[in-house]
Amino acid sequence: MSAISPRSALILIVIAQFLGTSLWFASNAVAPEISILLNNPGILASITSSVQFGFIVGTLVFAFLSIPDRFSPRDVFFFSAVLAAIFNLLIPVLPMKLGIVLACRFMVGFFLAGIYPVGMKIASDYYQKGLGTALGFLVGATVLGTAFPHLIKGLDLNFSWKIIFWSTSLLAIIGGSIIGFFVPDGPHHKPNPKFDLGLLPKLYKITELKSIAAGYFGHMWELYTFWAFVPMLIAYLAKGQNTDNLNSLLSFSIIAIGSVSCGLGGLIAAKRGSKSVAQSALLGSGICCILIPLVVWLELPSWAWIPFLGIWGFLVTADSPQFSTMVAQSVPAEYKGTAMTIVNCLGFTLTIFSIQLGQFLLKWIQVDQMLALLSIGSFLGLAIFKIYDKKREASSPSLPA
Repeated sequence: MSAISPRSALILIVIAQFLGTSLWFASNAVAPEISILLNNPGILASITSSVQFGFIVGTLVFAFLSIPDRFSPRDVFFFSAVLAAIFNLLIPVLPMKLGIVLACRFMVGFFLAGIYPVGMKIASDYYQKGLGTALGFLVGATVLGTAFPHLIKGLDLNFSWKIIFWSTSLLAIIGGSIIGFFVPDGPHHKPNPKFDLGLLPKLYKITELKSIAAGYFGHMWELYTFWAFVPMLIAYLAKGQNTDNLNSLLSFSIIAIGSVSCGLGGLIAAKRGSKSVAQSALLGSGICCILIPLVVWLELPSWAWIPFLGIWGFLVTADSPQFSTMVAQSVPAEYKGTAMTIVNCLGFTLTIFSIQLGQFLLKWIQVDQMLALLSIGSFLGLAIFKIYDKKREASSPSLPA
């Protein structure tokens, strides 16, 4: 395969990442229909968590075996996209049973571990300078892909819920093929073919990596729970005045605006640094968490609370690519894939607890109050990030021998 320019590679990776990650929330967009078929109204948290849990297990396996560093990341992305698409497609094909749905969504999440972090690894193999900008656009594509099923539902095209699964599976296969056939391994790719059982403990000793991971974990505590319950929050704020289709379009807009902030944050990071963008966005989204009960208490009209949710959706994602950039830059090149994957693994583990805790708390409090509690994770992550960052200044960030 002939070499291509970093710019061309980034464009193709962005497209492929968008197509591949459209699988992530495919079932969430049709959760009401699946709930009716299964006669299980509380399925939203379960199907969301099954994908997250699958992603956690997948990233743990990929990181433990150092798959993104030992094998061609192009091949890993391609086969992961195809396999994730197949398991996603099995949901409308197999008998509609809760166990089957959750198992298939688990396997989708498992193979998303070969799409999301590996896509960032491929981009980092093309960029050393300007990585924050590159990952900004790349994660932005992931955010847009995550929001895409809500758009399909909101357009009310009068097709079966099964179309969501068919269409997202097709998109994922196209995305995997783009990487597999048109994007060679980057010029900065340094394969590490040996299996090192002691690599993860070595990575843990890097103070800079722990500092970055702490901030990322605070970000993840908030992000996916916010995304998972955005439709419920919108319906609560609308007080039954909106149609389901309008609520879906609003959900799409509030999640998708994060793709803009990722790209814009990447451009700002090129001038002010990834750390500045990440800290500012994490602080801003934490403040939004605190303010949402006030929005409800004041009974603000839709022309006020919709822009507020838009600002929240804008801030809640802007730090993600910058944390990933700092992770990639904190370790030697031959360990980038493993480091990025394990940090993703731990971050997504937190989303399981956050989402399930949120669902549990809804038995006693309203959705706005539950989301307000997410600020604890945001501010705690920011505080630990700063504490470790101060320690890093007095320690060596290099990988221990």
